[in-house]
Amino acid sequence: QVQLVESGGGLVQAGGSLQLSCAASGSIVNANTMGWYRQSPGKQRELVARITSGLITNYADSVKGRFTISRDNAKNTVYLQMNNLKPEDTAAYYCNVDPPSHDFWGQGTQVTVSS
Repeated sequence: QVQLVESGGGLVQAGGSLQLSCAASGSIVNANTMGWYRQSPGKQRELVARITSGLITNYADSVKGRFTISRDNAKNTVYLQMNNLKPEDTAAYYCNVDPPSHDFWGQGTQVTVSS
């Protein structure tokens, strides 16, 4: 069974940076469009960045120019580099395929940005 494990979250001041990692137990990263999602209390989970197998990337308007998604197929890992973080970026971050599969939601990694 494929598992996705997110890591790299933490507490950071506004303007700071974090890099999130999503490691897959199988080869799911190689063949699929992968996405980073986030969910904050009281809000729906939203897609913030996606990357296709052909390395085409798309971003939500709220993170465009600040976040960068990348992938390393050899390591079955997807990354999210987050720069110039804002308090509104505070959320639990998850990776999944795009469109997301119920079977692949992991525990997520918490990002908290203080003002």
